Amino acid sequence: MIGIFDSGIGGLTVVRAIMDELPGYDIIYFGDTARTPYGTKSSNTVIEYSLQNTEFLVKQGAKMIIMACNTASSVATESLRERFNLPIYEVITPAVNRALKETKKSVIGIIGTRATINSGIYEKKIKEQHPDARVYSAACPLLVPLVEEGWLKKPETRMIVKKYLHPLKTKQIDTLILGCTHYPILKPIIQHKIGKRVHIISSSTAVAEQIKDFLSSSPDFERTLSKNGQSDFFVSDLTPQFEKTAKSVIRQPIHLNHISL
Repeated sequence: MIGIFDSGIGGLTVVRAIMDELPGYDIIYFGDTARTPYGTKSSNTVIEYSLQNTEFLVKQGAKMIIMACNTASSVATESLRERFNLPIYEVITPAVNRALKETKKSVIGIIGTRATINSGIYEKKIKEQHPDARVYSAACPLLVPLVEEGWLKKPETRMIVKKYLHPLKTKQIDTLILGCTHYPILKPIIQHKIGKRVHIISSSTAVAEQIKDFLSSSPDFERTLSKNGQSDFFVSDLTPQFEKTAKSVIRQPIHLNHISL
């Protein structure tokens, strides 16, 4: 079983990408909706939450973990790898690799939560591979709450996205990394506001492709994963709006189980 966790609804974009890339594999998802967003919390708090989330997924039978949260990926990856003896995947490295492959001018933009942007993790990983790349970042703290509230077609959301992207647009970036798994849900708006010539990189799609490559090259481990086409979804707080948005992301009816950690 593939275990996936996020601070809220955004990680469902990773679930959808895994379903597309690896149909039939059993998935268990935990969205920590009671404590979202992670992007405004301290590193120690995010690490603690990530450890609790992973412990829950492992107890449910997860054989590998995808941290479908850029904030958790930026601060908690090493702590999880030290604590748990199983494959742990974060969403940052795959997105960086895809961005470096796609960029033509080596001018890359990143949007994410304050915690992710302040960590500097994307710029660090990009510069490690391409020291001459120009990297520009923008924190977008309001986008996660807007997605969680289902404000996907509101004029206010379009105005906020435009304001956040304006500094990156003036830098003439040619590639934009969506450094939060909530953001692909807003991709049509983001693409319109940043311009059709800018290539948008979704960390959700990038990590799904990395997992597919890993399983192809690790047949012994791959055989340990169950493949009954079953997906279980757990959340720490359940609202009608979350349920509605979740179904639209997964693009099929799903049942959300409410649990307390």
